[in-house]
Amino acid sequence: MSSVPHIPVLGREAIAHLAPREGGVYVDATFGAGGYSRAILDVPGTRLIAIDRDRTAIAGGAELVERAAGRLTLVEDRFSNLAEVCAVQGFDGVDGVVMDVGVSSMQLDQAGRGFSFRLDGPLDMRMGQTGPTAADVVARASEGDLADIIYLFGEERHSRRIARAIVADRQETPFTTTRALADLVGRVVRSKPGDIHPATRTFQALRIFVNEELEELRTALAAAERVLKPGGRLVVVSFHSLEDRIVKNFLAERSKTGGGSRHLPEVAQIAPSFQLLTRRPVVAGEDEVAQNPRARSAKLRAAERTAAPAHETDEASFWPKLADVMRGG
Repeated sequence: MSSVPHIPVLGREAIAHLAPREGGVYVDATFGAGGYSRAILDVPGTRLIAIDRDRTAIAGGAELVERAAGRLTLVEDRFSNLAEVCAVQGFDGVDGVVMDVGVSSMQLDQAGRGFSFRLDGPLDMRMGQTGPTAADVVARASEGDLADIIYLFGEERHSRRIARAIVADRQETPFTTTRALADLVGRVVRSKPGDIHPATRTFQALRIFVNEELEELRTALAAAERVLKPGGRLVVVSFHSLEDRIVKNFLAERSKTGGGSRHLPEVAQIAPSFQLLTRRPVVAGEDEVAQNPRARSAKLRAAERTAAPAHETDEASFWPKLADVMRGG
């Protein structure tokens, strides 16, 4: 393959932990600009299934698919469906799964996608082509739901004040652009020089909620557990504390060993399905952060699949559901 034109954050570290080998089968669960995929395909004989819900990313990968000469299958789908995607492609087990969670730089830089308030555009924020937009959520969600969304997914302590202002203003003029919403939050939340823009956390919250990112991540981790062969590796790069907490807790639970104590009888425990490769998260070095400030918040966690069966998945979650909020539930 040719030299890599795009290097994702912690890209070298991610591929080093994935350790692709000749003839192995791998899943790039978040194709994006194809940085991981190119690096995996650089290893002779590898076969790769790459997934992205963004149609623009799929179209941009057409040239790489052609150059890979049958070794790369690029699928438009949610990464939570990676087990089903692998099954459709005829693979019941793979040697590695890599994920770069969250919005991509390409999406942030396109005003028409509505992810960023730096560039005025439609208040959309959808990674895919279907489902409610951020404008739909802002227009229809109750004040209580909006406050919960902004607080839980944006960790914004002024969430109730922002939600109250949104509901009051939308009665006269619907919020349809990123600038209109950012301006409102800027009026409601005071900031000091040097602070992040007051709308940063609100935009993060809406993006996560519209794309159901945390639920997608939980489901994708469990799916990776099911498709990885013994010795297969899972590598996840996340960009904020909510995502990293889900990955950390998942791997901690799946790698737990032992039980009981010398004072209490041994407690029956499910055999660990993963062995940790990173006891602490891998973070970007100073040089990478200097070249790409987004790398400052990145954390990489990795683990190797054992021969134990996949664990049962707890489907319960406490955060608001998109479908419920949109129908007023």
